[in-house]
Amino acid sequence: MHQNNNVTEFILLGLTQDPLRQKMVFLIFLIFYVGTVAGNMLIIVTIKCSWSLGSPMYFFLFYLSFSDFCFSTTTAPRLIVDALSEKKLISYSECMTQIFALHLFGCMEIFVLILMAVDRYVAICKPLHYPRIMRRQVCLILIILAWIGSFVHSTAQIILALRLPFCGPNLIDHYFCDLQPFLKLACMEIYVMNLLVVSNSGAICSSSFMILMISYIVILHLLRNHSAEGRKKALSTCTSHIIVVVLFFGPCIFIYTRPPTTFPMDNMVSVFYTIGTPFLNPLVYNLRNAEVKNAMRKLWHVKTASESNKG
Repeated sequence: MHQNNNVTEFILLGLTQDPLRQKMVFLIFLIFYVGTVAGNMLIIVTIKCSWSLGSPMYFFLFYLSFSDFCFSTTTAPRLIVDALSEKKLISYSECMTQIFALHLFGCMEIFVLILMAVDRYVAICKPLHYPRIMRRQVCLILIILAWIGSFVHSTAQIILALRLPFCGPNLIDHYFCDLQPFLKLACMEIYVMNLLVVSNSGAICSSSFMILMISYIVILHLLRNHSAEGRKKALSTCTSHIIVVVLFFGPCIFIYTRPPTTFPMDNMVSVFYTIGTPFLNPLVYNLRNAEVKNAMRKLWHVKTASESNKG
């Protein structure tokens, strides 16, 4: 860490430098973040309080919503505050913390999406063995392994970041700290470092996306043997999962699997997976899932009834 002492803080340039556009950024992303927090907390509370949502799919959905909430919180609040700040300063230690949290919860979301695909595959392709294969203990072990894997990944990222020497320039052309914009400021040859980033984050994004898409293609192929009603229900669930996967992994692959070059669209592309996907996930799973909507209605009615009795 001694080689990083020349720079103790960075300046985040954000999405725009125009004062009027900065106010628009503040308003738009404040709405997005409030919607993200409200939507994901609603799913978390509903799953936690509803006995009808005790299946493995909702067990994993609980952790997906938790990951979305934390993942969005690593970037959105600072973007919102910085939109109205004259000096968008962030300390070196805060930057390192943001990188660690971003990759921890981002990687956790990836692993949970894979677990949800596995759950759907077992439920559709091996329905008779589903209760035995996806029992509660197995699901809990899988989630623990996902957390361990996410921690290992984020630790590897922070180790790479700590090895970067910064000699002078401290302007980050982004709205959050990450390794890709960091590489532009490092006063060293970054070819090897970029290879390490691609082999870590890039490989996780690309391989996970391929695994997910292959699993859903297999599921959709096997749905031909199901009844019309069962096929419709499974297709609805899989379609919502595929939408989430494409919206999340498309931008991730674009950012993390390329040489150390930057494009004007990078910041807006990053918005899709850091803020857009956590906002859309609750909408996708609520609007396309009758069980979740029914559980929310029941929970609301119970709460209203209890408040009326107290009154």
